[in-house]
Amino acid sequence: MARFTELDRYLLGQATHYNIYEKMGAHPRKIGKKTGICFDVWAPHAARVYVIGEWNGWDETANPMIRDDDNEIGIFEAFIPEAQVGQLYKYLIITQDGRKLYKADPYANAAELRPGTASRIADISKFRWTDDGWMKARKSGDIYAKPMAIYEVHPGSWMRHPGREDEGFYSYREFAVALTKYVKDMGYTHVELMGISEYPFDGSWGYQVTGYYAPTSRYGAPEDFAYLVNYLHKHDIGVILDWVPAHFPRDAHGLADFDGQPLYEYPDPKKGEHPDWGTKIFNYGQNEVKNFLIGSALMWIEHYHVDGLRVDAVASMLYLDYGKQQGQWVPNIHGGHENLEAIEFFKHINTLITGRNKGAIMVAEESTAWPMVTGKVEDGGLNFSFKWNMGWMHDFLDYMKLDPYFRKDNHNRMTFAMSYNTAEKYILVLSHDEVVHLKCSMLKKMPGLEDDKYRNLKVGYGFMMGHPGKKLLFMGQEFAQPTEWNEERELDWYVLDDPRHKGVQTWVKALLHLYQEHRCLYELDSEWNGFEWINADDSYRSIFSFVRKSADGKDNLLFVFNFTPMERSDYRVGVPKDTTYKLVLDSDDTKYGGYGAHSKKSYRAEKSPCDNREYSFAYPLSPYGVGVFAFSYLDEKKPLKKSAAKKTTTKKPTTKKPTTKKPAAKKPAAKKKTTAKK
Repeated sequence: MARFTELDRYLLGQATHYNIYEKMGAHPRKIGKKTGICFDVWAPHAARVYVIGEWNGWDETANPMIRDDDNEIGIFEAFIPEAQVGQLYKYLIITQDGRKLYKADPYANAAELRPGTASRIADISKFRWTDDGWMKARKSGDIYAKPMAIYEVHPGSWMRHPGREDEGFYSYREFAVALTKYVKDMGYTHVELMGISEYPFDGSWGYQVTGYYAPTSRYGAPEDFAYLVNYLHKHDIGVILDWVPAHFPRDAHGLADFDGQPLYEYPDPKKGEHPDWGTKIFNYGQNEVKNFLIGSALMWIEHYHVDGLRVDAVASMLYLDYGKQQGQWVPNIHGGHENLEAIEFFKHINTLITGRNKGAIMVAEESTAWPMVTGKVEDGGLNFSFKWNMGWMHDFLDYMKLDPYFRKDNHNRMTFAMSYNTAEKYILVLSHDEVVHLKCSMLKKMPGLEDDKYRNLKVGYGFMMGHPGKKLLFMGQEFAQPTEWNEERELDWYVLDDPRHKGVQTWVKALLHLYQEHRCLYELDSEWNGFEWINADDSYRSIFSFVRKSADGKDNLLFVFNFTPMERSDYRVGVPKDTTYKLVLDSDDTKYGGYGAHSKKSYRAEKSPCDNREYSFAYPLSPYGVGVFAFSYLDEKKPLKKSAAKKTTTKKPTTKKPTTKKPAAKKPAAKKKTTAKK
């Protein structure tokens, strides 16, 4: 009896076989009294297919696969009692013209450590998950109203074992413990892992994938990767994976011309190849190919409990002419350059993933002005959960690299992103792509002498953390890594002996904890009533000030940034309300490498017009200074002292009635103020 049934073939042909990873590939099975491994592979153009592996001495004819005469979809199957979990194997495909192709299993759950290219039989059903609390909590609440501060990590170069004869990689299990400790201490909420799907070439960083269903063997077995996710979840850290459905490499053992002809890629090279990257483009119009990608995504989300996928190079999928010259691409049926099949693929997979897995997210790395990337499908959108804000990133870095003297003429680079902030659900990113290929590290991008570079970086990070949008920082940026990232070695952890690097790390840690502690910094990211400029036009002094607001008006922060080395001892900032402003973060503190913390920790608004506002307060602003102040839009409860006196006089416990009676009468007025500002 065939393991791959008529129903399986039908669902695969409709691109709706959502548990395909449980059927295709190599899986332990018992048939009658025999136990063994069942192999299934899609190869419709093949003349014959054999399974070769360690159990048969790689004998090319020992284990032929069977294709049913009625099997038009092209599934070959074999049940081999001699095969065992842990053994290596490949498919030998005999093409219609008699060529022999030795292919890794596209659906394999594990792979041989590179430079080997064989697949490895694995049983991924045995891991015992203990993250029920996390998985239940993930389903609750609104993802947009939750904090998301992401630490982007390449496991092989984050940290390595010194002095080992091998490459010194941390295993998934070692990585779990070390990374969790660091991430929790720093204050990140999520990690985004690069290079997890199996890939042959280290220099691709995992963006040229050959194993879409296999965690890379560089760091351990599939159950070890599951342990990593489980461990992070038990410590309340979310896990996002880079996922690459845009293209795949030409490696002989991989997907390219899999059965002797284009199968996973478009047959026409004008549609099926990226000339700049030298890679193949998936055929999004072929249902079996779409199902292959959908099944991969679902496996990571549903089997490995991953919380989200960051989809790489989305723009290259949406545009038929991406990276191509005239004559190198084929227009769609309407004569346009949009890939209509890729658009439908995104609508399908994003709706499916987020619909079946409440709280899971799909993130687009999309670098163009394509509309409604995070819009709903019914409104014509692609239904991604979030979009990387590449526009903000480019403007931010262009501004930060400028000598402070010229920043006054480029002031709009830091304000422009707010003009389109509500168009999408954004993540602000300073990713690995910004610190490679001679782009310099974040520290080296900064202008000025050495000390000024650190201060520039700190005020830049402060602006990023205050600005609306979820956050992402690549590893090493949090402590001002001095050199560009190199996947062949670990980060420059030794620089933390330098107080300047330590000061940056401590500053980022303070920003991250501030971010998690204040709802105003994440619950209204994409809504106008969550942000208000105090002064967006102080270009001559290169000073920015704005307010982040909570939905209930109770938790709000005022940010002030000085992007020049000029001291502004006479600085005064306009404020939206006559109340007290508490200094909660001060870049002048010496623990951050500042000039010496402000001794005054609270500032009462004065009736002194400034920044087109009735009230203001004076705050001496140091060179590259950042000040963050907490306040409430609700009226202060001035009668509290009287309530306390009544408590002493009557010698009774304070009741709610005397302490809330007067403030309760003022609530309608407070609501009117909040509404008016909207």
